[in-house]
Amino acid sequence: MKKSILSFILSFILITVLTSSNPVRIGMYGIAFYNLENLFDTIHDNGKNDYEFLPDGTNKWGKMKYENKLANMSKVLAELCTDRLPKGAAIIGVSEIENRRVLEDLLKQPALKDRDYQIIHHEGPDRRGVDCAFFYNPRFFQLESSRLVPYIYPDNDTTYATRGFLLASGKMAGENLHVIVNHWPSRAAVSFYRELGGTQVRAIKDSILAADPDAKVIIMGDLNDDPKDKSVSKALGAMHKIKDCGNHDLYNPWWDMLYKTGQGTLLYDGKWNLFDQIIFTGNMLGKDRSTLKYYKNEVFLRDYLIQQEGRFKGNPKRTHASGVWLNGYSDHLPAIIYLVKELK
Repeated sequence: MKKSILSFILSFILITVLTSSNPVRIGMYGIAFYNLENLFDTIHDNGKNDYEFLPDGTNKWGKMKYENKLANMSKVLAELCTDRLPKGAAIIGVSEIENRRVLEDLLKQPALKDRDYQIIHHEGPDRRGVDCAFFYNPRFFQLESSRLVPYIYPDNDTTYATRGFLLASGKMAGENLHVIVNHWPSRAAVSFYRELGGTQVRAIKDSILAADPDAKVIIMGDLNDDPKDKSVSKALGAMHKIKDCGNHDLYNPWWDMLYKTGQGTLLYDGKWNLFDQIIFTGNMLGKDRSTLKYYKNEVFLRDYLIQQEGRFKGNPKRTHASGVWLNGYSDHLPAIIYLVKELK
């Protein structure tokens, strides 16, 4: 498809599809997720263990490093989905951000200041202070409500309080859409706790669909597990075969990308993992585009996001590595899906 066809105003395009009778106009919407890898400001937040990201902390996190981090993150966020949508993504979920202030500073960056993005953020209980958040363009997603659903440990034990599940509900293309942004417990924790996260998010999805069977649900985030791991495939119940997926089941389009194509979103010991996933309900599958439907998925990959030399050559170029400031981006790559719908 030629580039000129894609130059439509704001963050979706109209595709003219020739049929035997009348042309059909299709709207396209980009949905993205990106782990921003420790986007901290330089100010201590009371009650949070953010000391390594202070000017006198181990990372010597001062104004210069913070401003470079903002510029780098905003560059990536601004480019998401622009291969197909000149004005970028309609929705971007993010993780590893410290507070609302860093989100506001991000949106003031030259790369993002004209994008009209709005912020969804609820302060969470994570001891390091990292939260999930959500940017959206109100032209394409009309927010109706948002809340942070807490992660519940067994017996309500709060010793290891962690990120909750950020739920944003509204309308896209006139349809009810619910987006759940996740950052499940890290690989330092036993897999049981990620499985527990999957079970809890599945319950949120089920409760949404019990109240509104026609609603669309998108689950995105850094799950700290790959698509075939038990937390994702069993506890969350994300399927990888379309033929097995009913309207209220969850479909995971990332299985083939990792296990057949070999592309992931982070590299560990020379092996790709795909922790950053965007999963959605089966009512978004199919060729009937009179309602919102899944079109395709991709990992956002650019040369500048990859370390080009040295010990970490081939890895995502992160902010710090082995105590050295690389002035990079993140140890994760962003994930993207595209949705389409006929326009009347």
